[in-house]
Amino acid sequence: MRSSFIATTGLALVFGLGATVPAAAQDGYQTPPPEVTDIVTRAPAPRVSISPDNDLILLMEREALPPVADLARPMEKLAGIRLDASINDRYGTRAFVGLSLQDIATGEVRAIDLPANADISDVAWSTDGSKIVFTNTRADAMDVHVLNTASGAVATLMTGGVNPVFQSPSWLPGGSLLTLAIPSDRGAKPIESLTPQGPAIQDASGGQEAQTRTFQNLLENPHDEAMFKWLATSQPVIMDADGSNKRMVGEPRIYTSVSASPDGQYLLMEWINEPFSYQVPWYRFPRTSAIYTMDGDLVSTIVEQPLADALPVQGVVTGRRNIQWHPGEDAMLMWVEAQDGGDPRTESDNRDNVLAFEAPFTGEGRVLARLEDRASGAMGIEGTDDLIVYEYDRDTRELRQTLVDVRDGDASRELGLRNVQDAYNDPGSPLMTTNEYGKYVARNVDGKLLLTGSGATPEGLRPFLRRFDLASLETEEVWRNSGEQLESVIDVVTEDGSEFITFYESPTNPGNVKLYSDGGERFLTNFPDPHPELTGIKRELVTYTREDGVELTATLYLPPEYKEGEKVPVVVWAYPREFNNAATAGQNRDSPYRFTRIGGYSHLFFLTQGYAVLDRASMPVVGSDPETVNDTFIEQVVSNAQAAVDFTVERGFGDGVRLGVGGHSYGAFMTAHLLARSDLFRAGIARSGAYNRTLTPFGFQAERRIFWDTPETYYRLSPFMAANMINEPVLFIHGDNDSNSGTFPQQSERMFAAVKGTGGTARLVMLPHEDHGYRGRESVLHTLHEMFEWFDAHVKNAEVQEGG
Repeated sequence: MRSSFIATTGLALVFGLGATVPAAAQDGYQTPPPEVTDIVTRAPAPRVSISPDNDLILLMEREALPPVADLARPMEKLAGIRLDASINDRYGTRAFVGLSLQDIATGEVRAIDLPANADISDVAWSTDGSKIVFTNTRADAMDVHVLNTASGAVATLMTGGVNPVFQSPSWLPGGSLLTLAIPSDRGAKPIESLTPQGPAIQDASGGQEAQTRTFQNLLENPHDEAMFKWLATSQPVIMDADGSNKRMVGEPRIYTSVSASPDGQYLLMEWINEPFSYQVPWYRFPRTSAIYTMDGDLVSTIVEQPLADALPVQGVVTGRRNIQWHPGEDAMLMWVEAQDGGDPRTESDNRDNVLAFEAPFTGEGRVLARLEDRASGAMGIEGTDDLIVYEYDRDTRELRQTLVDVRDGDASRELGLRNVQDAYNDPGSPLMTTNEYGKYVARNVDGKLLLTGSGATPEGLRPFLRRFDLASLETEEVWRNSGEQLESVIDVVTEDGSEFITFYESPTNPGNVKLYSDGGERFLTNFPDPHPELTGIKRELVTYTREDGVELTATLYLPPEYKEGEKVPVVVWAYPREFNNAATAGQNRDSPYRFTRIGGYSHLFFLTQGYAVLDRASMPVVGSDPETVNDTFIEQVVSNAQAAVDFTVERGFGDGVRLGVGGHSYGAFMTAHLLARSDLFRAGIARSGAYNRTLTPFGFQAERRIFWDTPETYYRLSPFMAANMINEPVLFIHGDNDSNSGTFPQQSERMFAAVKGTGGTARLVMLPHEDHGYRGRESVLHTLHEMFEWFDAHVKNAEVQEGG
């Protein structure tokens, strides 16, 4: 373990008037039934990574849930991130605890000898697959190691002194390594004085809008600034793969990115400058981007971006942004520049331009592409200097792909245009590979790209592998998933895609890697069922229609030993999403052949307690104008819920009475609305939600308008304002260290107080040291205990009228 700090075991539980109080409620952490606890505490299967040359599999072993004590370690909340000062890294629990290499041809598995109590992260293959770099975290430092994949030997390149806050160790062209290190002369850790140096002061300039969302973990005072500088300042170091020939490049700064040109001659270095801000995270701080030689000599300053604390909602900075190397050119630098002032509300036929130049990296640059909509990414293509440029229209939700000829812009042409919410017409995404420079690019064989996609259909997902001809724009299907399993391509063995590797799962197979080669197929891994005692769970994709004709989908789970016609209590679990039209809202995005994996604090554990679960029940909010779609949010989610409830009765497994509803985050927000605005459910569970939208005044989720534009919308969309209308019992659960934007722990505390104060039945569970999602073993088990107790008391045992 990284640390041995003792966690506080007392759990603050507050009860509403008239609430049913489970036994031993004040006795600290509780656990669900033993059979559930046993499943939750099992270690998951290893994570799998295929080598670049497709001859080895790296198996990265994971541990079961860590104790809350691991989450109780001290953390620094600075500039929008959480840092662990003891190791000078992002705050978190152990990633991987072991490594093994499996030979694809023979199946032989070799365990890698690692330090005791290994905490492995930042794993990266070298371009030729001969080596793997990774870090190991100790109690008070991080080390850098390199694994020789042929011999299995592990060499230590750095013992302590690593600073991966913004960038992990990475391979450079030619096989050397770049690591950001702690400066040797950075001095002692800043100590906060008990005597304030003065007030924390912020200014606002009249006439300048600064519509920032409700970010958390921001800087608050001069001590925070000093701690951020101390922890985030790094020194770039280049070394050979065996750790020799170490040399420092540039001076210590708060580097956010250092990347080499494909030819290995230059470094693009980007760093944060002062003054910092107490209003926005680090990625909006002033920053400089500059080109240096590999010896650390300045070549050219590309941009000096000022503090971006006054961007419009969903806006971007003006000037050069998204600066990166062209992956297929020796040393071509590309970037994007807004043509609409960075404001999406401005009418414009040319929102962004993509520009580039080469050494000596001076001048205005030449335009590679003029985009009608906002740039959303660029991808190189193996063996060419062409680019696939993506642009996104936030109003129509359309994504355009353009093939850009960087030498002749007039030769550029559109490859496709689609609504990103239209799953049935998703053509797939290119499979990636590393080129001769070690840069990721789209695989290209004789002018054809290999595309993989989920293959959504009305009957369920049918993933595919396709060839896409860049000249004719015609598509040829190489392979498509069929049969009673869900299988998707994760890599190809041959360039043309005729031999490939898939991830395979079925109702009885938890997920394993499979090879298609020489006309045959065989499994490369044999991970066992993590919970064989649950194999009797029945899973089915279902469709039903809401009152206005919008088609809805859900995944229905029936408990083990369920008998047809039997009526059981039902849990409806959902998360609302916005759509431009009803056709895409009703599309099926799941598979009937997926393995039913249950772990953590999943609501699917209700199946073990005799409940049916209508999971991922469609909660679309449909509107042609994304600007005003939320005006009918409440009416639409109530209509969606009514359709779901009607389905449970018509199908015969539900009695229309013993119904509970729940959700996490935005799903919790939905749950509170359903309890306030309908009488469809006997009780609800709302985890880590936001309930008072006036506390998120500059937009939330997909809402673009700010509070002062439409205060009536923010008021009506706040379940807090309708707390007096919640006349069904509601369980609120929240991590008391939630870092998610908008879902402050106070949201649940105030909502609970509102329900309690207006005579409702409620329960509030604040989980110590937990974030937006819950990770600690005790917290996860206690969450399941609370959920079971709540619905057993208020749903399962609800009285059903004779003949009801």
